[in-house]
Formats: sequence, structure tokens, C-alpha cells
Amino acid sequence: MNENRQSDPGSDVEAFVARLEALFESNGAAEYLGEPVTMADHMLQGAAVAEKSGLPATVIVAALLHDIGHLESPRRTFSMDDSHDRVHEDAGAYFLWPYLPAVVVDCVRLQVAVKRYLCATRPDYLRCLSDASIYSLQLQGGPMGEDGVAVFAREPNLEAILQVRYLDDSGKRQDMRTPPVSHFLPLVSHLAELHMRSVQDAVRE
Repeated sequence: MNENRQSDPGSDVEAFVARLEALFESNGAAEYLGEPVTMADHMLQGAAVAEKSGLPATVIVAALLHDIGHLESPRRTFSMDDSHDRVHEDAGAYFLWPYLPAVVVDCVRLQVAVKRYLCATRPDYLRCLSDASIYSLQLQGGPMGEDGVAVFAREPNLEAILQVRYLDDSGKRQDMRTPPVSHFLPLVSHLAELHMRSVQDAVRE
């Protein structure tokens, strides 16, 4: 953590949120992985459903930002012509971890792992995946084995990770209207400020 972040978390949060808004407005216009929505549409739909459902702020923000790795690192964006996984979840988690609490980062970092977990433990889930999700699953290692399932089931933020995975799957509707990203950014800013100040306080102790 750099000195500026320790002395003034607010300025870093402001820059972070501005960066998010710029990414949604630019790279967010790209097509979402063969689905009938844009990248921004997909992420906003998940956040809108989470908000309407009264889910925790951390889940709303994680749903909004779960695919930020695609926007922040466009080379990580999957296509149906790929022969290997682009690990966009790692790029997204790396981008977010200085600013947001662990539960949000875990939802982003483990979004592929939870898909593999659900495909192994809930057969109906696999049958509901889109063609693009099924193809990417093959690149990501397929359903988890028994050992992987046992380990993943002990993830401390498992409930939130599962919620965000289902929100991810729901965000592919061509006819769904959502608020703009600016509607959600105050919530992102609030969570980031709380997190960064708690980190700062821990360093001082």
C-alpha cells in the first residue's frame, strides 16, 4: 500500500470510481461473449437484480463488477474461437483488491471456480448454461472433481459467491432495462471508503 493511500484513502477511492465509470462507458460497449447484450448491460443487469432482491451491498457491488477483468484488461476477453482460458477473473480480482473488501474480491476471483463447483454438484445447473458458458467451461477445466468440491465448499464467503454466480447467469436478457452505472457508483464508493479506512486503521495499530 503506497503512502498516498495511507494518508488520503478518499482521493484513491475517487480515482478508482472514476476509472470504473470510464471503463463501463468505453469497453463496456463491447459484445458480451456471444450473448445478446453488451458487457456493460450484462454487469448492470446482475447488479439491478441484486438491488431489487434486497441483497447485501457487497453482493450488489460484486455483481456489478464481477466481469471487470474483461473491461480493465480487454485481452482477457473470451471468444468462441479461443482454445485456452483467459483467466479474466484473476485480472478483475487483482484490479479490485486494493479498494474493496475480501467478500467482493472473492466473488470476482472465484466466479469460474463456483461455476465448476455448481456443475459438479447440481446437474440441473449445467443444463441451464448458455452455449458460450458451456464452451468456456470446457476451457476452464470442466466440472470440479470430488476433492475440489470438498475444498471449495469450505470457502468462507461461499454464500455470496453463489449469489453472484446466479446473478451472473441472469444478466443476459436483451429486453431488460437497468439504471446506468452512475446509479451504483455511490455504493461502490461507500464500500471502498469503509474498506480502505479499515485497512488504514489496521496499519496504524
